[in-house]
Amino acid sequence: MLKLFKETGLRFVWLAVVTFVVDQLTKNWVLDHIGLYQAKQILPFFNLTHIYNYGAAFSFLGDASGWQRWFFALIAIVVSLVILWWLKGTKRHQVMLPCAFSLILGGALGNLYDRLVYGYVVDFLDVYYQQWHWPAFNIADSAICVGAFLLIIDILKNKESAKHD
Repeated sequence: MLKLFKETGLRFVWLAVVTFVVDQLTKNWVLDHIGLYQAKQILPFFNLTHIYNYGAAFSFLGDASGWQRWFFALIAIVVSLVILWWLKGTKRHQVMLPCAFSLILGGALGNLYDRLVYGYVVDFLDVYYQQWHWPAFNIADSAICVGAFLLIIDILKNKESAKHD
């Protein structure tokens, strides 16, 4: 069993755990220190704003009747299991790919936890320019985006190296 963790991408599961913990710590801080819909300006283009997201990205299906909570939770569970399977299949020499998978896994689990415990996802990072605000997001969302970006880089890098083989 230990060899499985040493020789595969599962050795990066710690990154998913750290992502999950940081995500939950920051969300709990927001829940304890910022009132719902209240904002604390940090920079002229960045607030901490306490928001509940009942939907998915950009509040997609946020105004549905409640079924979306369980639908998105099921998707997160399936994606997490698939990612664990992919991590198990990555080789010892691979680094970027399992890091990408682990960031996505940690983010998916962070938002899954919110859905199961609260019925919504706690968002609080608010980037804006004048009156235009990007939809609020959280650490889990950020980890998922960084992980997806790393996946794209890994795909492009491997595609390029395959051309030279």
